[in-house]
Amino acid sequence: MTTTVRLPHRVEQALATYCVEARRTKSEVIVELLEQRFMGTQTERTPYELAQEAGFIGCVDSRGKSSATGTKARVVAAIRKKHGR
Repeated sequence: MTTTVRLPHRVEQALATYCVEARRTKSEVIVELLEQRFMGTQTERTPYELAQEAGFIGCVDSRGKSSATGTKARVVAAIRKKHGR
């Protein structure tokens, strides 16, 4: 079924930018968002995926020593970002 929707210019630009970055079509994104809204479909990332994206997965070697520099700083920054401090 075809539906036409008028989007504010800022929303249209944000959608276009997201689609280019995510390499997805506008239709795919809009359908996914509507399904989430009306069908209760969740496509949230798991805690493991979030930790991996933040660089926390794989930051400790087999001896229990930190193999990544600045891990503590990244954790603190992530917490501050989440809680607005």
